[in-house]
Amino acid sequence: MKNIVVAGGGVLGSQIAFQAAYCGFNVTIWLRSEGSIGRTQPKLDHLKEVYADTISLMAMPEGQTPGNWANGIADYESFDKDACLAKAEQAYSGLKLELDMAKAVEDADLIIESMAENVDDKVAFYKKLAPLMPEKTILVTNSSTLLPSKFAKYTGRADKYLSLHFANSIWKNNMTEVMAQDQTDHKYFDEVMKFAEEMRMIPLPVRKEKSGYLLNSMLVPLLFSGMDLYVNGVSDPESIDKAWTLGTGAPKGPFLILDTVGLTTAYNIVKMYLKVPSFLAPYNFKGMAKMLKEYIDAGKLGMASGEGFYKYNK
Repeated sequence: MKNIVVAGGGVLGSQIAFQAAYCGFNVTIWLRSEGSIGRTQPKLDHLKEVYADTISLMAMPEGQTPGNWANGIADYESFDKDACLAKAEQAYSGLKLELDMAKAVEDADLIIESMAENVDDKVAFYKKLAPLMPEKTILVTNSSTLLPSKFAKYTGRADKYLSLHFANSIWKNNMTEVMAQDQTDHKYFDEVMKFAEEMRMIPLPVRKEKSGYLLNSMLVPLLFSGMDLYVNGVSDPESIDKAWTLGTGAPKGPFLILDTVGLTTAYNIVKMYLKVPSFLAPYNFKGMAKMLKEYIDAGKLGMASGEGFYKYNK
């Protein structure tokens, strides 16, 4: 694979694009509007700084620890600060932003759909994309919770369609989950596994289709539990986070994780659970949705916007 298209420039979409470009792929980010470009470019600007800062830290003794080392950037044994900085600069300057879908995908070897967790938007995207893709193109979704089988029939190439899910901060948390659906040809599963390795990721095979894959099957209940404690008036975000971090040794609590992921993504996931009958729901999903909507309406979208449950220096 050589030519990669990332559809969507959100928190993870921008990270996936930057990491792929850092690893030498030709990367285009397809975006829906000029407004999307205005929201994506600052993320790429920030990632350029993050990679530079991380590489500089890795060159220092305090950076050469398991907690600070970024395996998505370099192996410990072969690390070369100047070479890594040059790769980050080349990645930034080489990334292309494109509004014309046909032009973006005309020579794509792989398209990574990384749009919001909204079923209707994804279906509309796949229907528009299907007739534009070259025969060679493999299509994957980075969906956090939605199953690829839900969308396979809209892609026009169910045999070349599967899931490739990334964790946040992928230059450090360099793992991906690769999950096929029933119609996926196994050779394309193998090709995506290989691509993930070439992106300096550790690909984890998910052998049975499962909403939430491996990571989010464990993470989402944690986030729901944290928000449930908050919206039911049990405690405040900071105390809930401290209960988790101090009690388990984990680096982040649920609300810091929510700020990192983005509150819009969290809101879209919570909305999917609103139709669950209250007697079956272990969480106060209505309260969560109302709370998240209030934060979003106030412009508190999380770390990327400078404020969510916590405030950040932009």
